[in-house]
Amino acid sequence: MKRKSDHFPVLGIEDFRDHLNSGDQLLFNELHGERSIDLPHRHDFFIINIFKKAKGTHLIDFVAYPIHNHQIHVVFPDQVHQWNIEKGTVGYQLMVSRSWFENLLSSLRFSVLFYQRHPAIDLAEDVFQYVFQEFQHIQREISAPDIFWQMIQKRCEIIGLMISRSAGQNFRDYEAIHATPVISKFLNLIDLHFKEERSVSYYAERLHISANYLNIIAKKNLNTPASSLIKNRILLEAKRLLKVSEMSVKDIVYDLGFYDHASFTKFFRSNMGMTPTQFRDKAF
Repeated sequence: MKRKSDHFPVLGIEDFRDHLNSGDQLLFNELHGERSIDLPHRHDFFIINIFKKAKGTHLIDFVAYPIHNHQIHVVFPDQVHQWNIEKGTVGYQLMVSRSWFENLLSSLRFSVLFYQRHPAIDLAEDVFQYVFQEFQHIQREISAPDIFWQMIQKRCEIIGLMISRSAGQNFRDYEAIHATPVISKFLNLIDLHFKEERSVSYYAERLHISANYLNIIAKKNLNTPASSLIKNRILLEAKRLLKVSEMSVKDIVYDLGFYDHASFTKFFRSNMGMTPTQFRDKAF
């Protein structure tokens, strides 16, 4: 069932329940063979994909990630995604409800922000075999006449812990950001206030530091000015709204706090090399 939330058509976990092994909190799906998602969309639940054998492309928030053997791909609630998986794919997919996802977060160890920056995680052979077996255990359990949901939830937590172990090796920016907690706080504040607040000074004040110092540590740790981090979040939301929502460009201009259509078009063209309408009409 499609519904609108915050201007987006959102797919809920119940939309997939009829044709997958399912419960109220988790769905299990086999990824076998060629498949594609032609139109970008978003969910209100968490997705973990494990690929034993696969080739293709997974577009998450408009960034293309190649799909390879022995990979985990994660998609968080509210992210926009689509994919094209070639023939011969072998893997599994877990769709985890928001309530279970909240419990699973502690198992993932790192901030959601890190996984959103690095959603495709390569697994070493021994780790892959371990995690793949956990998926198979869940598959057997969810097909049983009397499903032991508490056991399935614990297996999901084990998968989360194994993902976090491998993810730490992929998050090259983790140590830098972890060593400067203010960066994580800054990114979280941007996510909460980017529509209303665009000045570096606003966020610096909330973090009890100067705007100049915030800019220095952003450049040092992320090689990006603080203002660009704010701009990039606005741009991501603009792309999501243009591709996935049914809002008019005029309504998007208002929703994102731009002065008028011309200022939004100038902002979007300078960053994307095309107008908002051209982006909306572009096939991905």
